Amino acid sequence: MRTVTMGALAGHFGRDVDRGVAKAVGIIESAARDGVDLLVFPDATIGGYLGDLRAPDLDELPPALDPEGPELSVISQAAGDMTVCIGYTEAAGGLRYNAAACVTGDGVLGHHRKVHQPAGESLAYAAGDAFAPFDTPVGRMGMLIDYDKTFPESARALATGGARIVAALSAWPASVTDRAARLPADRQSRLFDLYDCARAAENQIFVVSSNQTGVMGSLRFLGQAKVVGPGGEILATTRSKGGMATVSADVESEIGRARRVLDHLAELRPDAYHSGQVQQ
Repeated sequence: MRTVTMGALAGHFGRDVDRGVAKAVGIIESAARDGVDLLVFPDATIGGYLGDLRAPDLDELPPALDPEGPELSVISQAAGDMTVCIGYTEAAGGLRYNAAACVTGDGVLGHHRKVHQPAGESLAYAAGDAFAPFDTPVGRMGMLIDYDKTFPESARALATGGARIVAALSAWPASVTDRAARLPADRQSRLFDLYDCARAAENQIFVVSSNQTGVMGSLRFLGQAKVVGPGGEILATTRSKGGMATVSADVESEIGRARRVLDHLAELRPDAYHSGQVQQ
């Protein structure tokens, strides 16, 4: 049995790539001193996110980076023995992707391109097409990028592939159509927490959920980074402020305990999950 210290970051990262990388390295170094084994940065940590979801300015998009370029290499070198998940805009095959990489000092262990695209995001990014778990020093993991976690099938695909921890990297803003005066009262604030807890509970896994804070263009980000246990309980959270939510847990033991009587994945009935004709 091994205790894993998981950290979910809430913080503001803008368009300045060099500054974002330097800030991330400083956070990694601080987390290493605190004994963090898994550190999950927000979506779009390197290079920032869009300034408008409905009509993004195509002349002012986040810089797209080569996944084999110097930026991720610097993050990997800083990570050392730590497992680090970080978001960026990926340039590949003439397309742009909202992407995340999971790295250690040994290099890239896992990669994800955001599959589900809200509002006008498809104007700025191509969509990914898969959810693939991968092995890391902290156990088998998978990654989701913000809107992906709205869909139960996303986390379920990772969990059935053996993921014990899902890193959910977000640049999740407050409602753009019905803003509340206070972030905790915002409709999207409630949904953000609900999805984190539901994805953990229905799969009986840990969810380490990060998010941007501050403002980018017309978007005001929620923060609310958290670690959720396999029973769906929030174990630590930053709420709407910047900072890191940190939890130490024996991941295998806690998941085993959650599944001791009711094992959701073992009790799945895929033969019954189809859209049949309505009975008359």
